[in-house]
Amino acid sequence: MLKYNVRGENIEVTDALRSYVEKRLNKLEKYFDLNQDVIAHVNLKVYRDHSAKVEVTIPLPYLVLRAEETTDDMYRSIDFVSEKLERQIRKYKTRVNRKSRERGLEDFFVEAPEEEKKPSEFDIVRNKQVDLKPMDPEEAILQMDMLEHDFFVFQDAETNGTSIVYRRNDGRYGLIETNE
Repeated sequence: MLKYNVRGENIEVTDALRSYVEKRLNKLEKYFDLNQDVIAHVNLKVYRDHSAKVEVTIPLPYLVLRAEETTDDMYRSIDFVSEKLERQIRKYKTRVNRKSRERGLEDFFVEAPEEEKKPSEFDIVRNKQVDLKPMDPEEAILQMDMLEHDFFVFQDAETNGTSIVYRRNDGRYGLIETNE
């Protein structure tokens, strides 16, 4: 069953707004195993220019679904986020379930009704192997910028773990560190 954690920033979450979020996201329930408790974290924001941003994160055991959308209308942002999440689920569910079965993990999604199945659009067109050079995150960011990439994989010189730096949508940088 899909449960909701809806919060607002610079906006009061009214019953009507909460009801609309639940109505739109309930359409995703058909993809989840109903024996699972799945919590959708919904963050509604309104900015000074009156634009409305909706962020939805749905953490699953081995996958996190996330979508965000900013428009001039809160309800339209909710609609777009709901559509993005449904596309993500359809795109990844077959691959995630296949890999889960190979590893002996339980499936995250149930089969979609026949009319909603689409051909796969996720084809690997290039395979590349890299040697990880020990460096600190700042050097990795410089390397990433020099190569004009959006992310860069490296070996953290301090922890010897594999890490990834990436460019965020807001132009700043993020760091992903592995637990080894």
